[in-house]
Amino acid sequence: MDRIPPWAGRPGRPVYSSSYPRQSEDELFAALDLGTNNCRLMVAAQTSGGFRVVDSYSRMVKLGEGLHHTGRLGEPAMERTLDALRTCADRVGRRQVKDIRAVATEACRRAENGFAFLERVRSETGFDINIISGREEACLAVESCANLIHNPRFGAPRNRALLFDIGGGSTEIAWVRVDPFRQAQDLIGYLSLPVGVITLSEQFGPASSHDPGCYKEMVAFTKASLQHFESVHRIGPEIRRRQTRFIGTSGTVTTLASLVLNLPRYARAAVDGSQLPSVSARRAVRMLQEMGPQGVEKHPCIGPDRAAFVLPGCAIFEAIHDTWPIEDIIVADRGLRDGMVLRMIQKAGSSQRRFQRSPMLGPIPFQQSIQATGS
Repeated sequence: MDRIPPWAGRPGRPVYSSSYPRQSEDELFAALDLGTNNCRLMVAAQTSGGFRVVDSYSRMVKLGEGLHHTGRLGEPAMERTLDALRTCADRVGRRQVKDIRAVATEACRRAENGFAFLERVRSETGFDINIISGREEACLAVESCANLIHNPRFGAPRNRALLFDIGGGSTEIAWVRVDPFRQAQDLIGYLSLPVGVITLSEQFGPASSHDPGCYKEMVAFTKASLQHFESVHRIGPEIRRRQTRFIGTSGTVTTLASLVLNLPRYARAAVDGSQLPSVSARRAVRMLQEMGPQGVEKHPCIGPDRAAFVLPGCAIFEAIHDTWPIEDIIVADRGLRDGMVLRMIQKAGSSQRRFQRSPMLGPIPFQQSIQATGS
């Protein structure tokens, strides 16, 4: 039986003529990331050096709201998510897409009705969304950051990289072996920690992050969950030998960077690929704590929708940094969508060359850096 395509078309949707001025060499790829907190879509055109973004969409849907207490996805959260996915379906329908990949992460992994919800998504929107493992999530994050791992402007080459991605329902930690001569990387180990900004907020209470005592408990709780990973992989000695690059890709670390850069409003071009001194990051956390709930809501780089999750994310960040105290953090405003697009481009290139790649367990070791351009 043929596998259902990732997007079969939204049932009953109108037919649009494309408003995108296509050229004969354009090849479009779409990536959909359904997370615990956000629903994100990217449509990108392949270029000679990688891809440029043609269309991008993100909406906070809080799919995992209440999941910590009930073990199920709630009806209001599912309705919000379906509404966002219908918008995504309409946007994809306006393009002639060569390939598409759609994935779901921690909320659907954990919820007892996660698979049932995705069946409902398929019937109502046409998206066939696959639930990916924590390992796959970590690999995609590493692939999206490959050109940052190897970028010489961050100093001398390092033979290790530690990447963290703080999500809504989980935090992914990737410990990576780096070959600077081949410009390649592979995954040594990963940790999918079931602690994210929504789960931590619900576990400790929505107002607890602004209480200094509760905030310290959040940090201690998360830090304790990291100790086994450190004992297995012995990351600390590599850090002390200055052999490790530290990369953060999440709304938490990009928010801290925007505060340190004193941006009047969030700007991806200023944040992505910036280097954040750890001292400055800690100072930004203290600044957020001093703002109080109303001050955080009013900050132009945060806003009321994200305000409740900023300090829980900071608690996770501080736990990670306490465990692995690296002086500078490379900030990445990129994630699963970027990794999926890069994989589809790699796959399309391999098919055109009629070259069969052997199966790989780790990230694709690009022989040259592939970089996203545009916004």
